[in-house]
Amino acid sequence: MTKTGYKKRIKKACTEAGTYRPFFDSVIDTLAGIMERRDMAEEAFEKSGGRVVITHTNKAGEKNLEQNPMLRLVNDLNRDALAYWRDLGLTPAGYKKLNADVVKDNNAGSFEAVLSKILE
Repeated sequence: MTKTGYKKRIKKACTEAGTYRPFFDSVIDTLAGIMERRDMAEEAFEKSGGRVVITHTNKAGEKNLEQNPMLRLVNDLNRDALAYWRDLGLTPAGYKKLNADVVKDNNAGSFEAVLSKILE
């Protein structure tokens, strides 16, 4: 999927979850870019044979098994994307935190209003 397609999809998900705010647009743009790069990395991983472990020959000529760098890149991009999904409230934990912050802010405003009436 393209970055533009991801942006639309992410914005729609935020809107459906009730977490979308216009100032999230730059975060959504960054997440969409990460998702597009992740798709490209997955495609390159599959084209390279999709092997999880590869043989690497070091400078000394010794052969060692190591995790495929393309798979490592896919995993790193997924981890980065998850942090953005969470910050946008699109994971259960992120959604819960965003809603708790909103309730906390609303309660603080109510408390401040009551306190200001008492002090008047």
